[in-house]
Amino acid sequence: MSEFRIAVVVGILQGLFEWLPISSEGNIALYLTAIEGLAPTAATEFALFLHVGTAVSATLYYRSELATLARRVPRWRTTRDGELTFLAVATLASAVVGLAAYATIEELFSALTGGAFIVLIGVLLVATGLFQRVANTRLGSRTEPTLADGLLVGALQGLAILPGISRSGSTVSVLLLRGYDSEASFRLSFLLSIPAALGAGVLTLADGVPELSLAAGAVAAGVAAVVGYLSIDALLRVVARVAFWVVCLGLGGLAVVGGVVTIL
Repeated sequence: MSEFRIAVVVGILQGLFEWLPISSEGNIALYLTAIEGLAPTAATEFALFLHVGTAVSATLYYRSELATLARRVPRWRTTRDGELTFLAVATLASAVVGLAAYATIEELFSALTGGAFIVLIGVLLVATGLFQRVANTRLGSRTEPTLADGLLVGALQGLAILPGISRSGSTVSVLLLRGYDSEASFRLSFLLSIPAALGAGVLTLADGVPELSLAAGAVAAGVAAVVGYLSIDALLRVVARVAFWVVCLGLGGLAVVGGVVTIL
């Protein structure tokens, strides 16, 4: 029953953390490494797999937006729809950068001890927090994304496959820095999250559900989907009111200290 206990716990965590700019993958990997004793690579792949569940949540939550976008696709070439171009380019860039980053995970993390892995996640969380702090000082009014925006946002989203780099935190931050207001930034970021999350989950399935049986993996993804759908609206309102860059710095700092203590 241990694997089903782990499946339920991480499913709940993923369903909550995915909507907060604190790196759900990084924090779940920390839990799996420090508490459950999983190896760094296995913990990271498990955390990536859970994105399948919250991709379902986001699809249901944004179903009307997605339906509207789908109706615009047949006229894409004639209207030169900038938003559709942005989403397509950003998704492609995410795939290219994400695959390269995933290969790094396979090689680098397998060579890390648990303590060193925890320190690395902590450092990336601190970097994420600092990036969000800089971005939050910018207020813009742009709403129409460009090709350059798609390439930049997509590349950062691909890098967020590394645990500790918040996907939502980095993509929203770069959009803010590019001059978009917070509402447009969050909307574009979470529309982009759907193909990225599905891709991350499918990528890990190539080798089977990490460290779990198929049944336990299905439970973890299912719990993440349900909790994610029930919590997304409330947590997105919380994000608009709370300085999560401070949370990232705090979590990152604790992870660095904890990892160093483990090494010593």
